[in-house]
Amino acid sequence: MPRDPRFVTIRRGGTLTDDDHRLLAEWALRCAEHVLPLFEAAGTGDARVHEALEIARRWIRGEVPMTVAHNAAFPANAAGKGLPDPARFTALAAGQAVAVAHVAAHELGAAAYAIRAASAAVPAHDAEEARLRERDWQREQLPDAIRALVLDDQRLRSPICWNTFDD
Repeated sequence: MPRDPRFVTIRRGGTLTDDDHRLLAEWALRCAEHVLPLFEAAGTGDARVHEALEIARRWIRGEVPMTVAHNAAFPANAAGKGLPDPARFTALAAGQAVAVAHVAAHELGAAAYAIRAASAAVPAHDAEEARLRERDWQREQLPDAIRALVLDDQRLRSPICWNTFDD
């Protein structure tokens, strides 16, 4: 699937402004942070997820280069290995959130993994309600400047994100 030019920065031939790129990263960060207690509940004491989220914040503020943020995604993802699904999916959400610095379209991965974390944290009969609650919370956090872009991205790519964004 070719990359959507709306998620490629202008300087790389797309239509995404730097301001909107930072807004996407900030929204992805909020999605990952919202489920962070699920990672912390695993009691590992592993700091890699927190470190990745802090690096994402620093990238948004222009304090670290993209390569530093991109490289922080791998340890965040690894932090979830072998953990229960709520913690594992939270670690993956953090990895996706910090990776938005490298590829803006990772914003959807951060949101989808956060939804999966929230759904996995409840009994199976409550999972659908948890999915919808988390999805709706995420949508309430969307800044107006990127709302239409993200909602359209959710519509287009929900099937490859476990249908987490479906109504």
